[in-house]
Amino acid sequence: MLQGKKIVVGITGGIAAYKIPLLVRLLKKEGAEVKVVMTDFSKSFVTPLTLATVSGEPVYSEFFNPENGLWHSHVDLGLWADAMILAPLTANTMAKMASGVADNFLLTVILSARCPVFFAPTMDMDMFQHPVTQENIRKLIKLGYHYVPPSEGFLASGLDGPGRMSEPEELAQVLNEYFSGDEVLQGKKVLISAGPTHEPFDAVRFIGNRSSGKMGIALAKAFAQKGALVHLVLGPVSFDVSFPGITVYPVETAAEMADQCKKIFTEADVAIMAAAVADFTPVHTSESKIKKEGGFHSIEVKATEDILASLGKSKRKDQLLIGFALETDNEFQNAQKKLEKKNLDMIVLNSLKDSGAGFGTDTNKVTILNRNGDHYTFDLKSKEAVATDIISEIKALMEEIS
Repeated sequence: MLQGKKIVVGITGGIAAYKIPLLVRLLKKEGAEVKVVMTDFSKSFVTPLTLATVSGEPVYSEFFNPENGLWHSHVDLGLWADAMILAPLTANTMAKMASGVADNFLLTVILSARCPVFFAPTMDMDMFQHPVTQENIRKLIKLGYHYVPPSEGFLASGLDGPGRMSEPEELAQVLNEYFSGDEVLQGKKVLISAGPTHEPFDAVRFIGNRSSGKMGIALAKAFAQKGALVHLVLGPVSFDVSFPGITVYPVETAAEMADQCKKIFTEADVAIMAAAVADFTPVHTSESKIKKEGGFHSIEVKATEDILASLGKSKRKDQLLIGFALETDNEFQNAQKKLEKKNLDMIVLNSLKDSGAGFGTDTNKVTILNRNGDHYTFDLKSKEAVATDIISEIKALMEEIS
């Protein structure tokens, strides 16, 4: 899928820079044109001569060519590229990107690029887990950069934990998947529900759950990055989710979410119901705050509408409907029953028994079951990485019905 694609590889001063000649070679083998931009510090780990040899192109690091004094245009390089991948990306350069600093040639190219920019951080475990680093990652994702999470393993410091740059083969695969997704997902209308619902029983209190909406939002961003037209029906969450290519429909209650999803579903190619919809809502709601002194002891509730089942009843053959199942007991069997009963094409199962999965976390561990009887279990990953796995399975189903 990289045949004829123009790729800029940006290298910063992490020890994993020694792996990048292999990445360049893999991209070239796929038929891509590759140009390399280096920071000065990255030359301590890999030489420009090595990268020029494997890429077949001059290596860029200065604003002026030291041999002939000619100007290197960062704008031209940014416009030339179909994609840019920053690997390894240090905490320092990532912080500058998040702040819009452009004090070296690589940073000016990044700011000039109109193409998708992928970033693969690498650093020691404590640096990676520092709140400032994590905030910078979130900011870059929000700005539309494509995050390639680091893996866990043995680090240069001697520690063992998160912070290892993804291997060159994985980085090449990320680019392959991005460009392979262009044709399949470009212009497709995708409905996604995310977050909790709040079911009020008086003016200030409600029945709800601990869902943060992070998984559904990660899916929405991943689809938008691949060219889909995303319609995100979003329950009450505590952070801004504005992102290019996503239209957000804020709702509060299960009834509001059901109404909005039904309206959009009629035109959708794919619908993913990732929201944690409350199963019950109060029968009576007080417009005033209910006081303790009033002898209030119980709340009468009624079942909310099963949005997923409702959509399954009206699903066309050319539509895909995907559900989520958060289970605590008999997980696989319950997910399989839900898949069949609600006329789903796929269901994403996660268990509250798995550490790091479920509500409020930045990670998830899922098993994907599809209508063909296949199922795939994935390791614990960031929710952004889980979104990529889910999209890969959805694309396979889309190709079946196209």
